Amino acid sequence: MEGDYIKIRKWLRPLSFLYRIGIGIRNQLFELKILKTRSFTTPVISVGNITVGGTGKTPHVEYLVRLLSKYVNVAVLSRGYKRKTKGYILADETSTMRSIGDEPYQMKLKFPDINIAVDANRCEGIDHIMNDEKTKDTDVIILDDAFQHRYVKPGINILLVDYHRLIIYDELLPAGSLREPIESKSRADIVIITKCPDTLNPIDFRVLTKAMKLYAYQSLFFTSLKYDKPYPLFPEGKLPEIEPINIDVLLLTGIAGPSQMIDDLRPKVHTLTPMTYPDHHAFRRKDIERINNAFSAMEGNNKVIVTTEKDAARLRNAEGLSEEVREHLVVLPVEIKFMLDGQELFNNKIISYVQKNSRNSILVRKKDDDTPKNGNRSGHRPRTISFRDN
Repeated sequence: MEGDYIKIRKWLRPLSFLYRIGIGIRNQLFELKILKTRSFTTPVISVGNITVGGTGKTPHVEYLVRLLSKYVNVAVLSRGYKRKTKGYILADETSTMRSIGDEPYQMKLKFPDINIAVDANRCEGIDHIMNDEKTKDTDVIILDDAFQHRYVKPGINILLVDYHRLIIYDELLPAGSLREPIESKSRADIVIITKCPDTLNPIDFRVLTKAMKLYAYQSLFFTSLKYDKPYPLFPEGKLPEIEPINIDVLLLTGIAGPSQMIDDLRPKVHTLTPMTYPDHHAFRRKDIERINNAFSAMEGNNKVIVTTEKDAARLRNAEGLSEEVREHLVVLPVEIKFMLDGQELFNNKIISYVQKNSRNSILVRKKDDDTPKNGNRSGHRPRTISFRDN
């Protein structure tokens, strides 16, 4: 049910009160224009949240990339969390996870023709994208995880809310997991409730819509997760040639919210053993040894180790993985799908904004003869989970 992953630490509420004061002062400084917010001539779309942990930002950013890259030149700007570098970096074929961060690195591998940049200072990063020779023809900039970065005024501000950790039931840090008061949702143009179960019925949607208490200028959408065809991480790897229901799975994750993935996969496989690490976890030698031992200890011949694309970016160059693990390690891509037939409306809102606000309208045209009936390229249609190598 909604909000079932929320944990409130009541004894920390006095600290949450002090935190609210600090956040309130900061937001008031922006409202009084003491702290300045900048607008840009290039269309800017921000995707973020006000909750600590994963709400599905990367799959939603990737959805926008697939949607828009068919028509215009797209750039994605991230802060590059936990990278070992400073300042502005435009990713290229030589970029590593250490230089740009795991999520931008994952995105560059999936979309090599898209400009992916990192900069903790989003204003400076946008200036680079707009003015540098390699990226100055960019038509739209997608800001990853920037809802709280108020120094930028995006043209469209998208707020993601995890169905299992609804902000209406949560509390401020450190008692809860909110980084801002719930009132901050008023800055969003679009609110998306993510990771919704497929079993929701029309009454559930109406209850959630009423409970969110959005303003008339805000649009509410619902998305759920869908899983694409798994693929081997390493060249020597291969997919099992039997149905998932007969496979024993070691699920290896280093993401903020693995619970939904665990719940989704458990009924579809024979047995599922979760091995979870913190978000953005850097796999060290002792972790690799633990992974090797855990997989080796699994009984039976029909076994596989499954990980996410985000974790794959960190495991790709990890040293010490056993031959057995390398042969059986597969990556399970995650995408999103809109519910209540909301996809076309969402797509139209995004495309219309970009068309109306591009600096160079001659570039805002279709790159092919496709129409924006959906946000996926050919070959990215929804699939059921299958480990069969087709």
